[in-house]
Amino acid sequence: MERMNARIPLLLLPGLLNDAELWRGQMTGLADIADCTVGDLTQGTTMQAVADAVLAQAPPRFALAGFSLGGFVAQQILRTAPQRVLRLALVDTAFQPDTPERAAQRAAQVASVRLPGRFQGFGNSLMKSYIDASRLGDHALIQRVRDMTARLGADVFLQQSGLGRADGSEVLAAYRDPLLIVCGCNDRITPLSISEAMQALAPHATLVALPDCGHLSPMEKPDEVSAAMRHWLLAP
Repeated sequence: MERMNARIPLLLLPGLLNDAELWRGQMTGLADIADCTVGDLTQGTTMQAVADAVLAQAPPRFALAGFSLGGFVAQQILRTAPQRVLRLALVDTAFQPDTPERAAQRAAQVASVRLPGRFQGFGNSLMKSYIDASRLGDHALIQRVRDMTARLGADVFLQQSGLGRADGSEVLAAYRDPLLIVCGCNDRITPLSISEAMQALAPHATLVALPDCGHLSPMEKPDEVSAAMRHWLLAP
């Protein structure tokens, strides 16, 4: 395992309308073993352009963790520069192009953003899709999510929503290094069945399913996600 200052270089890729706040729990919880860098997914209008921008700022070699949209960017990095990736974690993400239902949902979200008025990030209806029902009364968590999404803004939302999601089946089937898959059991954006299909493509992968957790597992279950990532980072 390559290390930097005795810590593992760890490149963390956030999701749509997410920034480093998404990974705050992991950056703190893994600080003793990982030298964390959060990739900027706001540069570029194609998945390849975003991957290139991330790679330009990344360490020479790194463990790679991608959440949601960041998981698709991670798969693109594997197509582009597999020699730089030491190990891979895919968190609440997918590997197939949008289904017609998901494409329609994304189009509706884009249409709502284009309406007049100040961009509010994730409103009440979207929040119900993104976090577990048990956390809808957690005002601190909801405010963190809203602040993050509003901070990135409408232009970033439209740019990231327009990125084409390619089929990652071949990439995952060919991957042989340590692979962690994490998913909230109640994820309504990228359901657990998708993570199970990813594990079927890469049987050596470890799948961690988190009960009482929605899509935003790094924020909803930070300790559990950090524990799974610690085991993955230290695995031989």
